[in-house]
Amino acid sequence: MDEKLIPLSLFEKLPKATAGHDVLRYISMPKILGDEKDTILYFIGRQLARQIEIESLDDLNYLFQTLQWGQLELVKDRRRSLLFHLMSDELVERMMSPIEVDFRLEAGFIAEAIEKITQRSCECNEAVNQRLYRVEFKVVYTDD
Repeated sequence: MDEKLIPLSLFEKLPKATAGHDVLRYISMPKILGDEKDTILYFIGRQLARQIEIESLDDLNYLFQTLQWGQLELVKDRRRSLLFHLMSDELVERMMSPIEVDFRLEAGFIAEAIEKITQRSCECNEAVNQRLYRVEFKVVYTDD
């Protein structure tokens, strides 16, 4: 096992409020999940949303804030899609940390929550804007 060890100084650069979660999610889980990490995290997010009572966008926003995932804002509501922006100080800290972060779990969570709220089948993809420290989630309805 010639694997490179993580220096203790890395932990000083992680957001204090979410350091434990970030270490598990962005360091441990990718090693365990391997090449299927993105798909598995997406479906973990969907499964998690299935277990929570979510009836409105206010509920979804509340959960994002409570879970310290950031401030979720609906910016476009179209017939075939929704567009959300995710921003917060915690998100900026996470994106500036020395570990590679992703938002597949959040995308899956949003997809399932929107299905519950709207009773329409959908999928969700994310795009990270490093310059603005913002994540964009596009929910596309698949039942048309």
